[in-house]
Amino acid sequence: MKLATLKLDGHEHLHLLADDAFIPVAELGAAIGRHWPGEFLPLLASGSYHGMLDWYRDGGVAALAKLSLTRIPRDRAVFAPLYRHPRKIWGIGLNYRDHAADLSEKSPTAEPASFMKPDTTIIGHGDTILLPRLSQRTTGEAELGLIFGRRSRDVSRADWRDALAGFTTIIDMTAEDILRRNPRNLTQSKSFDTFFSFGPFFHSTDEVDDILALEVRTVHNGAVHARNVVRNMTFPPDQLVSYHSQVMTMLPGDILSSGTPGAVPLADGDVIACHIDGFEPLVNPVRDLKLT
Repeated sequence: MKLATLKLDGHEHLHLLADDAFIPVAELGAAIGRHWPGEFLPLLASGSYHGMLDWYRDGGVAALAKLSLTRIPRDRAVFAPLYRHPRKIWGIGLNYRDHAADLSEKSPTAEPASFMKPDTTIIGHGDTILLPRLSQRTTGEAELGLIFGRRSRDVSRADWRDALAGFTTIIDMTAEDILRRNPRNLTQSKSFDTFFSFGPFFHSTDEVDDILALEVRTVHNGAVHARNVVRNMTFPPDQLVSYHSQVMTMLPGDILSSGTPGAVPLADGDVIACHIDGFEPLVNPVRDLKLT
């Protein structure tokens, strides 16, 4: 099942992708006698997501063709972030050894190099990344995102998929010069407005057979800057889910951004994209506030 949040008449509504068109989730739910919230985070938090997924898997795809519903053609869709206010956004630093080498850093081996980001960093597909006045070197990083679907604590590595609703594409940003001046500045370097783009599509866990085979690519102005496959992570997704659920209770809609194959310095007028096998690319233009 693939979902996306679209901008319509000044509001943001969750849609299901079916036959290359988007169907409003709330309208679909009403048509079949279900109450499904029209925004993604309430859908997850209420537990309705799992019922919707069961319906979709158990004949829902065929039922859609028989229902008279609003359908927005894919080429007319204007995307928003999947949602705006997750309780937690976890990021993972230096999770690919090649990326650590690029920064002349040693890749962590004992536990993930985790950090948290505020929800004020969030933007979506097509929105503009704003390079801050306080930074002379900001980088962008393509990443695979893991989205929790259940309240989860002390998850075993074997059960990691059960804790998740699904996956998405992410572009994370870092004010690298601020971080290099002092590694304790990690929070500041990661927390500027527009420093976390995610979407445009959400893929339920069953949409991805072999997570370790996915290739993640940071694409800069149309050219691949860095690429790597998930199996080359120091801490793969199952370990990330298990570890962080031991640190704190993970809630529906919490996001875990799993690390980048490589970061690229950004400049005014650039376009950065996250490409992951089987996913729609996430693309954002760049504007430098220092030039305004």
